[in-house]
Amino acid sequence: MSYSFEEQLNQAMASLAEQQERLAESTRKMRAMTASATSKDRMVTAKVGSQGELLALTFHTTAYQSMAPAQLGTVLKDVLNEAKARMGDQITAEMRTFEGVGESLRMNFTGERGDEELFGAGGGLDLDALLAPLTAMRPGADQAPKSSRKQEEFNG
Repeated sequence: MSYSFEEQLNQAMASLAEQQERLAESTRKMRAMTASATSKDRMVTAKVGSQGELLALTFHTTAYQSMAPAQLGTVLKDVLNEAKARMGDQITAEMRTFEGVGESLRMNFTGERGDEELFGAGGGLDLDALLAPLTAMRPGADQAPKSSRKQEEFNG
């Protein structure tokens, strides 16, 4: 079945609009995402936002009061890094829903299922064929192109 260029363009634009809508929804979803991690000893929980920013740090016990500063720093670093890693996993999973989108859009624009006059054997859009009706309307299009005169070399 052969589609006209206009039909193919409409299908491609509809597909692009659908993907843009999906991307906007995904962006809203990712902005609202949070991830949390709790230390191994259940002393502290860190909650981060989609940009890795710290949203909350909740201490569940008072054990931190008797910890050496370096030890507390290590616990906080570990719990923050774990929360950020979990957020990264969530973002990666969300972005994976877009795998294959580029290929789908490319197929709409390369004519792998379309009009042989507009799409060459290599599957690419033949711009000369696409623009031929416009080129024919250009004033003087029916005349042979003027050859450009080459400037003669000056030998002094």
